[in-house]
Amino acid sequence: MPRLIVNADDFGLAPGVNRAILELHAAEVLTSATLMAHAASTEEAVKMALAMPALGVGCHVVLVDGTPVSDSRVIPSLVDRATGAFYPTLSSFLKRLFTARIRSTDVEAETAAQIALLRSFGLRLTHVDTHKHMHMFPGILRPVLRAARAAGIHAIRNPFEPIWSVNATADAPDVRRAEVILLRRFESRFRRIVEEAGFETTDGAVGVLATGSINIATVNALITAMPEGTFELVSHPGYRDEQLAKANTRLLESREIERNALMAIRDYRGIDLVTFASLDHSSSNKQPDETKHIASLAPSSGTPNQTGQISEP
Repeated sequence: MPRLIVNADDFGLAPGVNRAILELHAAEVLTSATLMAHAASTEEAVKMALAMPALGVGCHVVLVDGTPVSDSRVIPSLVDRATGAFYPTLSSFLKRLFTARIRSTDVEAETAAQIALLRSFGLRLTHVDTHKHMHMFPGILRPVLRAARAAGIHAIRNPFEPIWSVNATADAPDVRRAEVILLRRFESRFRRIVEEAGFETTDGAVGVLATGSINIATVNALITAMPEGTFELVSHPGYRDEQLAKANTRLLESREIERNALMAIRDYRGIDLVTFASLDHSSSNKQPDETKHIASLAPSSGTPNQTGQISEP
């Protein structure tokens, strides 16, 4: 029987995102969320997380397009000197990474600072991942793992989408599909590094190719095609509000479509909904009710109808 972690990214980004995560967890379809340590609505998200002890909460490590927790003088290779903020785009960061201008010690220090800030609120973190999946690259993965291990965290997102999931995502743009497939060349090295570090991870992340275009039809296709194993459904649900509109994100209307699509998971049988805590056998912080069992794979009330599609820009 497949096990599925339904994880919402960007917890703390905006009140509308926080509200969607609260509602989806209350509806027993969202099992996990990764929290931004230094975002506009982090304080509200922390209060919500503390009130939802069954929700697995991870640290959504931000190294691009945001404000660092550390003093910018401590992590000079990560910040734009003119603004004191992280570099605003993924391309600008990767150019620096692949020209050896990003210091591993800076990545480790900032990751440790973000984890420490969330833990200072009393949160028990189940795992780590990174904004824009930066840890798929070894130069980011290793220092993130060191910082997480020092904080007692032993689980991390596997950011690579399995081929079966890529094939099940029918309407994704060809360019995006090619990118996801090409990035899989980093997966074997990722798995080796993670195993050597003593970390647990999943068999893959589903929904990455469909980011910005997840609807009920996509959820139906992914769950129907899911084989045995443990997978993470990477999601970005939310309500579009004023704060979200001000954020540097292309995911606006799509978050509302995605929120509605995730509700369809309630109609499926034959999957276990779990958190990252179920992977981390070394952790003493496992939650007592970490698994929701669902008995049979077919939808209980018919196949969900498609509610709309937002394509990748």
